[in-house]
Amino acid sequence: MFYDEVKVSLKAGNGGDGCFSFRRAKYEPKGGPDGGNGGRGGSVFIIADSNVADLTDYHFKPIWKAKNGEPGRGSDQHGARGANLVIKLPVGTVVVDRETESVVAEVLTHGEELLLLKGGEGGKGNEEFKSSTNRAPREFTLGKPGGSGEFLFVIKTIADVGLVGFPNAGKSTLLNTLTNAHPKMGAYPFTTLFPTVGILEYPDLYERITLADIPGLIEGASENKGLGHRFLKHIERCKVILIMVDLEGTDNRDPLGDYRILIKELKLYMPRLVKKPILIAGNKLDEPNAVENLKKLKAKVKLPIFGISCLSEEGLDVLKSKLLDEVIEIRQ
Repeated sequence: MFYDEVKVSLKAGNGGDGCFSFRRAKYEPKGGPDGGNGGRGGSVFIIADSNVADLTDYHFKPIWKAKNGEPGRGSDQHGARGANLVIKLPVGTVVVDRETESVVAEVLTHGEELLLLKGGEGGKGNEEFKSSTNRAPREFTLGKPGGSGEFLFVIKTIADVGLVGFPNAGKSTLLNTLTNAHPKMGAYPFTTLFPTVGILEYPDLYERITLADIPGLIEGASENKGLGHRFLKHIERCKVILIMVDLEGTDNRDPLGDYRILIKELKLYMPRLVKKPILIAGNKLDEPNAVENLKKLKAKVKLPIFGISCLSEEGLDVLKSKLLDEVIEIRQ
């Protein structure tokens, strides 16, 4: 099971209490204050780690706490600081405050680290309150509580190109053909149940781009039908959108109609998605009706359209070249 959205409860450590203490020594009858300070509580940090694939760890363990600071002790001994809690998240994870429903943090590059919750300050021991006019202070303070909150972790896949299309349009096959990824493939709807990212290499140019296979959309996805919002969110960060349509028209589908539905669903979900560079790949060019359907599609749609066959690999070199050009232009 792929977990790309989980609810968690996080708590930073409380500060340790300050100590109230006076020296007691054989040859110091009047002694003096020697209560140490409490240690600061551990903070909660989030860090992006490309080795973490999803949020499984936090689904099965939703409550995480940093260590509390130790209390101060006599003989001017300060309490130790509580250990910080470091939460490792997949690159591209967004942290949402469940109370305000606002985004409070996001980690976009490997190794990026952010402070999410600050540990509580340690209390002051009575030794801190000693002065020339107060030789025997009886004041001390308690440690402050650490920050806490209820959060939602949401993965939004980071990839250069997002593959969008109806179930069985051939997205997984294309990803398998072009990259090192090996998504599950099968002749039934919703074969792919979670986003898969692969790397497309251009050895002669010393370049590489990443492609994400976004699980199949259906009409009404913007209203959360089918896999709906669960996977539409993975398209948000893609630089280029590659819409795949089935030129054969399997199951009496119309390639032009499929294209229009997909554009409509993207626009309804987030209007700015259709302002990204969009290419169209007409797959299954090796099938009998494909050439005629490709002509109809090109006559009605002004976007760049590429006829391809994942089976015979016809047209893939041209498509690969165009994808690289679009991604490099955006990067620059």
